[in-house]
Order: sequence, then structure tokens, then C-alpha cells
Amino acid sequence: MDTYADDLSELFEALDLKGATMIGHSTGGGEVARYIGRHGTSRVARVVLMGSVTPLMLKTKANPGGLPLKAFDDIRSGVTADRSQFFRDLTTPFYGANRKGHKVTQGMRDAFWFQGMQGGLKNELDSIKAFSETDFTEDLKKFDVPTLIIHGDDDQIVPIAASAMLSSKLVKNATLKIYPGGPHGLADTHKDQLNADLLAFLKA
Repeated sequence: MDTYADDLSELFEALDLKGATMIGHSTGGGEVARYIGRHGTSRVARVVLMGSVTPLMLKTKANPGGLPLKAFDDIRSGVTADRSQFFRDLTTPFYGANRKGHKVTQGMRDAFWFQGMQGGLKNELDSIKAFSETDFTEDLKKFDVPTLIIHGDDDQIVPIAASAMLSSKLVKNATLKIYPGGPHGLADTHKDQLNADLLAFLKA
């Protein structure tokens, strides 16, 4: 996560970005949090954490609501054994295709699979460790810009109780917006609502 954040900082510096709105989904939410934790908000105007892994996904004594290590070991095993099938199967809980009345298309599933297959195996295994075991608690406490936290209450990948509900308490004056029945893949399943919320936040 430190590497992700420092790479992002180099990009911000090279482009001389100012007044940026950072939107981080899932692992990207962790990257945004660690960026602010390490580099501050001098170039950032506002932040959106969407389905974010913050503050910590792994179950520990200090984080009893997290997921057990076995859950992430199972992900690693699946990626290692048959990465292609793993990503195909993951589309079901990712988009909530196992829920009654879902409108998940094969196109959504295929696009997700295609993106997953473009990643390197080692990179993906390293990422699993990074997004599951990194504690972003202290990073979130350093947020000092308007922050919108968006999460589906039926997220089967990053359960809302151990993520958004806690993050919204750690970030000063954060706004929490919960999507009823929303899965992890909100950018596809709830894109119209999401775009409207993002635009309203940008204009506020």
C-alpha cells in the first residue's frame, strides 16, 4: 500500500495536480487513504471512498468484525489454482448475481473477467495481502477534506459493517451514503445513481 500511495504521489507531482477529487473503490479506497496518510491533502479537495476496504478487512483482536485469514487464503488458493475460473466465479458475489431480481448481464461478468486476467499473477497475490492486512485506521484520522463514503448494504466482498460503518466514524465529518441492496460492483449495477451522487458531491 505504501508503494501504491507513493506511485500516486509521483503522478500528482508530475502532473502538478491541485484541487483533485480522489475516488477510490475497494482496494483503491485503501490506496487513497494511505496516500493521504503519507502525503497529506495539499493537492486534494475532496475524497470519495466507495466499497472501500478501509479501515481493516482482516479479523484481529482489535478488529473482531473483520474476515478471518482463511477467507483471504482461499482467495489466494483460487487465484493460484485456476485464475480464469476464479475470476469468472467471483462475478457472482461481486455483482450480487446470486440475489433474486438481479440485473447482472453477461457483459458485466465478461468485462470483470477480462480486467482480472490482465493483471499479473504475482501482482494479484501481493494485492490480496495488501488490501486484506493493511490497517488504515491512522490514515483515515488524517482526512481533513470533505469525504463521501458510499457502500452497498449487500456488499458480499467488503461487508459494510466492518468497513464503511467504521470508516465513517474515523473520518471527521464524513458523509455516509448507503445503497440498499447494493453489491460491491456499484459502478456497474448502480451507475446512474452513483454518477448522480458523484456529480452532486463535486458541485457541492
